[in-house]
Amino acid sequence: MTSPAPMLKLKGIFRLQWEPAQDAHVLLYPEGMVKLNQSAGEILKRCDGTRDIDMLIADLEQAFNTQDLGGEVRLFIAEAERRGWLEEAT
Repeated sequence: MTSPAPMLKLKGIFRLQWEPAQDAHVLLYPEGMVKLNQSAGEILKRCDGTRDIDMLIADLEQAFNTQDLGGEVRLFIAEAERRGWLEEAT
């Protein structure tokens, strides 16, 4: 039997917000800020602990009326996890 896919969320030290001065979403943390491109902002907005990766991909594909985003989204999620931005929701 397989385990359910993990629901992902931002780690507690990070805060995602729209920054008008940057005209972009930014990821704030105690030591600084990361300016995100539009795709990264849209993906991280959906990492709220209520979706697994497949649900997140389906939501993005519906929101932007497109298909085949899975590969790129999974690559970004892997990079975000490597950077320590995400954790499994409990």
